[in-house]
Amino acid sequence: MLVLLPPSEGKAAAGRGAALRPESLSLPGLAGARATVVAELVELCRGDEEKARLVLGLSEGLRGEVAKNAGLLTAGTRPAGEVYTGVLYDALGLASLDAAARRRARQWLLVFSGLWGAVGVADRIPSYRCSMGVKLPGVGALGAFWRPAMAEVMPAAAGDGLVLDLRSAAYAAAWKPKGEVAGRTATVRVLHAQVVNGVEKRSVVSHFNKATKGRIVRDLLVAGAAPADPAELVVALRDLGHVVEASQPTAAGKPWALDVVVRQIH
Repeated sequence: MLVLLPPSEGKAAAGRGAALRPESLSLPGLAGARATVVAELVELCRGDEEKARLVLGLSEGLRGEVAKNAGLLTAGTRPAGEVYTGVLYDALGLASLDAAARRRARQWLLVFSGLWGAVGVADRIPSYRCSMGVKLPGVGALGAFWRPAMAEVMPAAAGDGLVLDLRSAAYAAAWKPKGEVAGRTATVRVLHAQVVNGVEKRSVVSHFNKATKGRIVRDLLVAGAAPADPAELVVALRDLGHVVEASQPTAAGKPWALDVVVRQIH
């Protein structure tokens, strides 16, 4: 099973580990593209600070992120699963998993990134700020930039098992499963169900959407559930107590769409 996650906008502070070793990262086929984006980002952030802030879409209060990016090549690193913070990663709680679940996390989880393309949660990376929606001067829109490189490496990374795609739209644009891989891919939408005047209404709540996705992944990791395809995933999630409604693809080469319905926001 392969689980595709979005990163978090906020990142933990720089680690105390050694500086970045690009050759140590997962998906070595992305090395050339990674080198290009890192070089462009560092050059941008070592130049005009105000220009870099605007290109990166940072508020005035986040101006310090420019200097962080400028020092990427010498900054300390830590595992990506510690660098990424926020609602999804808080709910996922990698640090509190037992040894077996942590091992599964290293094997199953892949975090998409505007800077790295995608990394494993055990890959050591520096803290940075560069979303997939950024357009770097020498590279252009990162979502479009990453597509050719991701198309080369992701089918092999997906193997022959289930692909659970929990990415947000911006990161999903960097690689869309096609053909046979798409047929064993499941996307997830989280819906909050409320009864209003006797009628159930459903809505998407961003914060809760992220938290629920984090809990889903944690539940699968802890249980050691490894469904082989989307149909088995539906059964596994229901067994774990989630309310799941599944829509099978209406045509070949399309993913399954799962709605996870929740009635309490926490």
